[in-house]
Amino acid sequence: MNAHLLTIGDELLIGQTTNTNAAWLGERLSRLGVQVERTVTVGDDPDTMRDELGRAVRQARLTVLTGGLGPTHDDVTRQVLADYFEAPLRTDDEILDRIRRYYERRGRQMPRSAPALAQVPEGFETLDNPVGAAVGLWFSGTLEGADRLVAVLPGIPQEMNGIFESAVEPRLRAEEDVHAVAHRTLVTSGIGESALQERLGDLSDLLGEELGLAYLPSTSGVRLRLTATNGDTAAAQNQLDRLEARIRERAGAHVIGTGDAELEEVLGRRLRAAGRTIASAESATGGLIGHRLTGVSGSSAYYEGSVVAYANRIKRSVLGVRADAIEEHGAVSEPVALQMAGGVREALDVDVGVATTGIAGPTGGTEEKPVGTVWLGYADGVGARAVRRQFVEDRTLNKELFATAALDLVRRRLEERTDEDDWIPR
Repeated sequence: MNAHLLTIGDELLIGQTTNTNAAWLGERLSRLGVQVERTVTVGDDPDTMRDELGRAVRQARLTVLTGGLGPTHDDVTRQVLADYFEAPLRTDDEILDRIRRYYERRGRQMPRSAPALAQVPEGFETLDNPVGAAVGLWFSGTLEGADRLVAVLPGIPQEMNGIFESAVEPRLRAEEDVHAVAHRTLVTSGIGESALQERLGDLSDLLGEELGLAYLPSTSGVRLRLTATNGDTAAAQNQLDRLEARIRERAGAHVIGTGDAELEEVLGRRLRAAGRTIASAESATGGLIGHRLTGVSGSSAYYEGSVVAYANRIKRSVLGVRADAIEEHGAVSEPVALQMAGGVREALDVDVGVATTGIAGPTGGTEEKPVGTVWLGYADGVGARAVRRQFVEDRTLNKELFATAALDLVRRRLEERTDEDDWIPR
């Protein structure tokens, strides 16, 4: 089955709202084996909407629209559907009563415009909204001389997600031309996309029409999406198993988990299992390490706190960094990173101290220490280590990348994957 997505709203075109719906729908539909061929975003203009709806219906078995189902004057999706399908709008009394109860339960008076939410084009089914008031719409029938499916969903992501999962997805699974695709995701850390691809090498003996591999890079690492389209479930899983085994063999310690695993969650489990506590001393990352660690439920069991030592005087007075180290080597240096990590470990009385000191940019770089330079420090009861990393010229990206590199340094040490030649005994 092929599909076209039509996302509607002026706010999407002008960048006021990020179009997360298209990405979410694309991912969910691909899991079902639906091939999304085209995604189009249009404003709240009825003529443009009608033109794009017609194009989608002519070319795709499935058309999914999101947005424009609210009660305000610019929510015109229902009328466009009514015009295109030549299906007059009717008020569904059951839906109207449900909307009325929706507002009553919240102690609010139903707005005068709310009854518009109960208007349904003839020939469309309604799809219950488990989150909000606006219902979804579903059409299954003959259009342009072919069997066609049309799903119409609200633009609010939580409502769209809820209706799709509860009502659209089950209907699609029942279609004969939908065949489930087997996916598996491996999560890596501490290696970039190009370096990872080089490390994995030639996989052509495994990859082909029925088995694919996609690289999904981000500031927290590279995710590898393995996809098997073999209609035989057992055969597809065997293909995924062989590919995963090859990747793990070649990527080694860079593979940190599967599915939705995040680096900070993996590290948290390692700290908890080892019975160790950690604190961060942050200059270049400005508290981002602490933010990411505390984003994990239960992190209070191992994360004690942070010292955001942005100014050199704070590095000296709170973390005990020696003035001569800063004067001789600069704040962005190996000695300072080591002393920051050791200082926060002692100041907060924890097992592990991790530190960042770097040049996030866009100013402050030199020929010796360009923008994107960071020194990462680590200290525990055995010894200490500092490593230099070089990243990009964007300040926001650098802060994310610095924090990821620091967290990965701790993970690798806890997994005893660190190069001991760089280790400084206590």
